[in-house]
Amino acid sequence: MKNLLIAILVFAAGFTAQAQQKKNKNAKHDIEVYGNCDMCKKRIEKAAFSVPGVKSAQWHQDHKDLHLIIDENKCSVEDVKAAIAKSGHDTKDVKAKDEDYAKLHGCCQYRSE
Repeated sequence: MKNLLIAILVFAAGFTAQAQQKKNKNAKHDIEVYGNCDMCKKRIEKAAFSVPGVKSAQWHQDHKDLHLIIDENKCSVEDVKAAIAKSGHDTKDVKAKDEDYAKLHGCCQYRSE
């Protein structure tokens, strides 16, 4: 009986802890995204905004950072990275497929091969 009571308490404590993890509705993240020019900026920001839950996306050409504000209840940073990779731009963690990269305009291609 004592073991059953302990098991119930452990289960209840674990359930309560999990229920209290709130996701941030205005989470700020910075991710590194490779690109070269203003066309890249438009494409990267458009790809980020295509993900539901992205509230703000600003890419800075000089230091290759995308500043994001997202609703973590609706999307994750990984969702945004995948959308950007699909547009042909690499992030630090997610690389664009070669066929997506090849679709970029010549001045936007940043890989040195």
